[in-house]
Amino acid sequence: MSKKIEMILESSPVNVSHDTYRRECKYTRGIHIEEQEFKAILNSMCHDSRLYFDFHNPRKKIKKGTYLNGHSGLARNIYDYYKNNYDIEINELMNGKDFYVKLI
Repeated sequence: MSKKIEMILESSPVNVSHDTYRRECKYTRGIHIEEQEFKAILNSMCHDSRLYFDFHNPRKKIKKGTYLNGHSGLARNIYDYYKNNYDIEINELMNGKDFYVKLI
């Protein structure tokens, strides 16, 4: 069974709270990742990347149904995880545009 993961383009923006900036971020693209795989991605991050992730997603629970704010560092970690573990390249993730992550 092959793994499939891809960017999702939304017809209307998805709002994700950004508690650090006290505002809602609107994303027109995102990626859905299984909770356990996202936990593995977090565990593979270096200390600085994890701090930056936590800055953008303070107090967010890492559980099914949670929406997270994406950023370029997180995009790199997600890309590397799927490339190294499944030989899947998510090139459209690596274009510097904002995105959300939904845990499934």
